[in-house]
Amino acid sequence: MRQLDMLDRVLATLDEALATLSTRALARRADPAAQLAQAMLDEPERRNAAGLMRVNHSGEVCAQALYLGQAALARNAQTRAHLLHAADEETDHLAWCETRLRALHARPSVLNPFWYAGSYVLGACAALAGDAVSLGFVSETERQVEAHLAEHLQRLPGGDDASRAVLQQMQLDEARHGAEARAAGGRELPWPVPRLMRGAAAVMKALAYRF
Repeated sequence: MRQLDMLDRVLATLDEALATLSTRALARRADPAAQLAQAMLDEPERRNAAGLMRVNHSGEVCAQALYLGQAALARNAQTRAHLLHAADEETDHLAWCETRLRALHARPSVLNPFWYAGSYVLGACAALAGDAVSLGFVSETERQVEAHLAEHLQRLPGGDDASRAVLQQMQLDEARHGAEARAAGGRELPWPVPRLMRGAAAVMKALAYRF
């Protein structure tokens, strides 16, 4: 099999980015909200649900970029396979969030290209620190995403069962991804890193909710 040269790798990376940002992600698993009736939301409830799902969609854009950046520089083939498998499941989340945004007559964040680029670089930097640190980064990311999803489940309008079903399945998947990363050898990150991650995520959530 021909080895990929630098141009091949750059083109592959650009193709992955375009696929993620195209808002036409294809899920492999059934949408948890597919069989649920659309809620009758008033305008403030619709805007709130749309803002929350826009944040979650941006989070999945970040997850795709993060995992692909880590996989690109993973030192161990097993670690790379683990990261790519997780990225595949995050594609389901991306597709489900896109479907919810369309149902809520809302658009994705206009800042998604920025989130993608920053997350890809962050993932690559984590991988440069070694597979154990990279997997630890996955574990901490998923721990924080679980907490974020729990918050959004509380903030969703009471009647929006479709969005709630999507977030609940995402929460289960994120918990599993974190547990798998720890089982694969991920180690705890130094104490300043989780705090910095929470700060960066807070900025993303505040901006994606509005824009």
